[in-house]
Amino acid sequence: MKKGLKIATIGGGSSYTPEIIEGFINKKLSGELPIEELYLVDIEEGREKLEIVGNLAKRMVEKAGANINIHLTLDRREALKNADFVTTQFRVGLMEARIRDEKIPLRYDLIGQETTGAGGFAKAQRTIPVILDICRDMEELCPDAWLINFTNPSGIVTEAVLKHTNIKTIGLCNVPIGMVSMVSEMFGVSADRIYIEFGGLNHLVWGRKIYKDGEDVTKEVMEMLKDDKLFTMRNIPNLQWNKELIDALGVLPCPYHRYFYLTEDMLKECKESAAKDGTRGEVVRKLEEDLFELYKDPNLNIKPPQLAKRGGAHYSEAAVNLINSIYNDKKDIQYVNTRNNGTILDLPEDVAIECNCIIDKSGAHPINIGHMETSIRGLLQVVKAYEELTVEAAVNGDYHAALKALTIHPLVKDANVAKRVLDDIIKENIDYLPQYRK
Repeated sequence: MKKGLKIATIGGGSSYTPEIIEGFINKKLSGELPIEELYLVDIEEGREKLEIVGNLAKRMVEKAGANINIHLTLDRREALKNADFVTTQFRVGLMEARIRDEKIPLRYDLIGQETTGAGGFAKAQRTIPVILDICRDMEELCPDAWLINFTNPSGIVTEAVLKHTNIKTIGLCNVPIGMVSMVSEMFGVSADRIYIEFGGLNHLVWGRKIYKDGEDVTKEVMEMLKDDKLFTMRNIPNLQWNKELIDALGVLPCPYHRYFYLTEDMLKECKESAAKDGTRGEVVRKLEEDLFELYKDPNLNIKPPQLAKRGGAHYSEAAVNLINSIYNDKKDIQYVNTRNNGTILDLPEDVAIECNCIIDKSGAHPINIGHMETSIRGLLQVVKAYEELTVEAAVNGDYHAALKALTIHPLVKDANVAKRVLDDIIKENIDYLPQYRK
């Protein structure tokens, strides 16, 4: 009989936590994951939210009769000791840092977004030192555990772990699984009838071939995309795609590609939204306040439907299915971030990519892609170079690497602007950037 599992969730006070609790409950009740101990971990600043969401989690488990022992703790090492799986969903600097990440670029007439461009760079600089610190604890306390990373920017954070630790890790994002869901809605069929061949990077992934019931429907989807404003996510403005570009590409862009393909219109939208309703971070801060008021209700014992407005749809499905496939050696196909290892021939071997992988007890095995289409190769390579420099800057506190990273990013593209943005990022985040204090 398989032993009971211990899982630690770093960032346990997140508003997303009920999502993953629901997934763990379902897998425990189905008999697939014998979860015994679940540790929800946070920091002192997150103590109140941890208590609120942790108590909701306990009520959810009790209502379901799932028999999972939930522990709330600020002691990360206690949570990590002998853990089998560690999931990460934390935000260094809390929501205030995200709002800064969105506002600093806007000062310089640049798109302010939390995972790409200058905002994503700032988030990576704060996050990478913390994830590496967690990994050092894991190497000591649970060296055989799997790290399932959902912390954004997920691909960059995953690459830092792959390059600078000995921890077994796989990065996750809800964008690919969300794209499958969107295509299934286009056809009015269940998501399990849709299969997409993905290739690219986190938040820069393309659907190269799309199948419905095994039949290639790529061209059909591309035609529908021209008139479909719904092919987006809650945190991304649903601007209409350029129809001629869709014809020219021939592959399915992800919602985040709007920042790269419709930059001027997206910048205008960002500025107008920030002036009218606040940045996305300010909107989410209000959403979270409302969610935590809901979570406080002692009669609430399910994941509330209002959580769908937060933008984390499919998180539970992706994270829990990944853990399930590793634990049960399923050898099924999932969409994850992992080491390239020659999968995309246009990128270095040691970088993180996002693609279809066979998942088994030894991890993620990417399905070969070869060379990417010429129409997308250049953007892919430039953004990957930015990501490599971003990791180098975050690990070493390397100002020159940071300046190069921002200068070459397609949403910045100017060395003088990049320097001003970088200086603001460092100055306004210095409490979270120990690597730059020297």
